[in-house]
Amino acid sequence: MTPQRTPKLDRAQVVDTALTLLNEAGLDGLTLRAIAARLDVKAPALYWYFKDKQALLDEMATEMMRRMTAEAGPSAGDWREAYLTTMRTLRAQLLRYRDGAKVYSGARFTDTSYASGLEASLRLLIEAGFSPAAAARAWYTAYSYTVGFVIEEQSMGPNPFDGEEGYDVDARAERLAAHPLAAEAGRVMFQDFDRGFEQGLAAVLAGVEATLLA
Repeated sequence: MTPQRTPKLDRAQVVDTALTLLNEAGLDGLTLRAIAARLDVKAPALYWYFKDKQALLDEMATEMMRRMTAEAGPSAGDWREAYLTTMRTLRAQLLRYRDGAKVYSGARFTDTSYASGLEASLRLLIEAGFSPAAAARAWYTAYSYTVGFVIEEQSMGPNPFDGEEGYDVDARAERLAAHPLAAEAGRVMFQDFDRGFEQGLAAVLAGVEATLLA
């Protein structure tokens, strides 16, 4: 039976509700049934708007991108500062949502709202001396680093949505007492994520400049 459109619903309402529930339950707890219950409709009604959960996740990621693009300033001035600022903005946007980076990773955007910002970032890199191919690689390297970092950060760090503490590095160190370097590394990797992100991003920037800038 073909799902029926529900007059009181639209795609935007479904996505907004899904993002709210994401913060409450996390990605594992985000189900079409739970979204439908919050909207006071039957779950099959959602299939009028999204053919499956992945289609909904793609739209959620796209909405996250739209909100980030609306808040981001233009890419202009020194390419290094713009490069850093873009990735800091991406991280901040992903952290607004529980499991935000997991939702975002691998998503297929449902419109081209991302294109203008990407175009401006690439143009700035090309104007700084990168070839078009090198500019694409430079941008994607930092993008991949940022999304991957936040996935780990949201998995291992404190959870601001429910007050859970982060990974117990002291317990980890005790288990790894026979491997002191590995034990101590946990204090760097799983604490002070703000500092860790900035240090890693600086390393990415330095590497990009050294290897890709003509």
